[in-house]
Amino acid sequence: MIDKQQMTQEEITAQKILEKYDKESNYRFNIGKWAWVVTFLGVALTIFHLYTAYFSVLPSQQQGAIHLGTALGLIFLLFPAKRGLQKKQKTVPWYDIMLAFTSMYVAYHKIIFFDDILRSRVAGYSTLDIIISIVAILLLLEATRRTVGVPIVIVASIMILYGIFGNVIPTQILSHPGFAVDRISTNLWFTESGVFGTPIQISAKFIFLFLFFGVILVHTKIGQFFNDLAFALTGRFTGGTAKAAVAASSLQGMVSGSSVGNTVASGSFTIPMMKKAGFKPEFAAATEASASTGGQIMPPLMGAAAFIMMEYLGVDYGVIMLAAIIPAMLYFAGIFIGTHFEAKRLRILGLPRADLPSFRKLMKKNWYMLLPLVLIVGTILTGFSPQRAALIGIISAFIVSLVRKETRLNLHGTINVLEQGARIALPVIAACATAGIIAGVVSITGLGSKFAAGIIALSGGILPFALIFTMIACIILGMGLPTTANYVVTATIAAPVLINEFGVAPIAAHMFVFYFGIVADITPPVCLAAYAGAGIARANPFKTGVNAVKLAIAAFIIPYIFVFNPILVLVDVTAVKLIIGILTALIGMAGVSSAVIGYFICHSRVWERVILLVGGLMMIIPEVITSIIGFALLVVVWFIQRQREEESGQVGGQITE
Repeated sequence: MIDKQQMTQEEITAQKILEKYDKESNYRFNIGKWAWVVTFLGVALTIFHLYTAYFSVLPSQQQGAIHLGTALGLIFLLFPAKRGLQKKQKTVPWYDIMLAFTSMYVAYHKIIFFDDILRSRVAGYSTLDIIISIVAILLLLEATRRTVGVPIVIVASIMILYGIFGNVIPTQILSHPGFAVDRISTNLWFTESGVFGTPIQISAKFIFLFLFFGVILVHTKIGQFFNDLAFALTGRFTGGTAKAAVAASSLQGMVSGSSVGNTVASGSFTIPMMKKAGFKPEFAAATEASASTGGQIMPPLMGAAAFIMMEYLGVDYGVIMLAAIIPAMLYFAGIFIGTHFEAKRLRILGLPRADLPSFRKLMKKNWYMLLPLVLIVGTILTGFSPQRAALIGIISAFIVSLVRKETRLNLHGTINVLEQGARIALPVIAACATAGIIAGVVSITGLGSKFAAGIIALSGGILPFALIFTMIACIILGMGLPTTANYVVTATIAAPVLINEFGVAPIAAHMFVFYFGIVADITPPVCLAAYAGAGIARANPFKTGVNAVKLAIAAFIIPYIFVFNPILVLVDVTAVKLIIGILTALIGMAGVSSAVIGYFICHSRVWERVILLVGGLMMIIPEVITSIIGFALLVVVWFIQRQREEESGQVGGQITE
């Protein structure tokens, strides 16, 4: 057991790591009397979303204006202009107060003069409207810089400059006539093809509510329940601490979609335990980072981008959720299997049963904690809108919090939870709004069609090459952009190319760019989730990133498979095909993971690892012939290693070439 003093130290370490790698954790600690203003705005924003979820949302522009305007005001009151000032400043400086209320006004201006602005689209915008649109975009970019980071602001700025000066670009493919500053700014701020486009509309209608649902669930101590449940189920097996970390992170991912946040929250507990069991620091950190990153693809509460995908594809969220189940299962299975082979290689056993919680006792005591998740999945699958499902989930989670005295919400606790619901949404709101700028410029300038021509030219019209180029673009963008913004950009530019030019199933194309935007968090050289895990484990960050890629190898393989044969995302699938596809993919993942780790029945020679890799890949491909060949290759290696074991008389002995 970890004593109180140690837990306090771990919490301090976790906070420092979050501040270093997670921009949204760099908020002011002391804001004096302005704390009342922040509480009022935060509580009001959350209540506004609950009210509109129950009764009805306002017109999208008005709903979005309140959503974004209040968030911008909170950002300037909470987040300092420079990292490090959050601990030094004792109140909100005067310039941030001015920026806060100015940003709120320029957004609320859309509501106050809503009818006039609608008429201006035909008659022309006034000078005041132009000034407001320019100021609003600058304030949005600054707020995004503070909460999300510089890279997304650079991308958005480049896109704005491209919209204005596109006529000076010498390359014929990318050049366009160029638009005046007033046209670009008013289009991006006052129409639905910019800041207040699909991303912010989905954020205002769905994403905020699901984030708030996660806040209430966390308050019910469901995270500790998930950790205990994971150890009860897997802790006694080989490499039990690592397997429990994977299981816990997959469960945590059902209620949270933040890679870095999940890594720090779970890793503060699991990484030290993995190190103590005998795993190397880099491997322990990589296990937690790769598993936590998978939270964004784990239904029911996937990353915010999943809700935007729903709107882009014009399908119910239940369709997205169901399509994500099998790829998510394969992703976590790959990590789970990888930890198993690493534990076998290092001869790390499970934990004594006496040191583990009882599964039966846990479920008997805490089964009710799962009710909100069961309800939210059930309501979505029975045809309710995500908005109504989130509301039902919030109400049920609140009721669950009343069961135990330590989680019961009094007036002060309720106000705190309402405020936290707004706070946790701020980076997502800023990212969605700025992603709207990028998507808006793509729409205004026709960059999407130009990009399509470029991809077709580079790939020579060959789908595998087009997929590789798209993957590289997603990973590079993911080095600086949050998953939501990355998805919006690639879904606007790259996904239509795969769908319209290469005939890829729409949901498979969107899942493809979604996946590779997520794995950027664990892909060197910029892999923030891996860096956060390395900070907890005191490990080499780059080596941690490399290990995370090895463990999460499924995320680099599965998207290609469901593009070429989309039964894994439930397109044109039958029950028999699906069952066979899942079984062969799981066996294939075992082959791939063993090849990457270097251990199967015993330590593998180089040529054996190659055969295991090829056989595993062939089994993952959902085709009968390739699966049979792949299985035969795995059996051959199994037989050779088994025979070598018997001859040596040492199970798992070291093999030298």
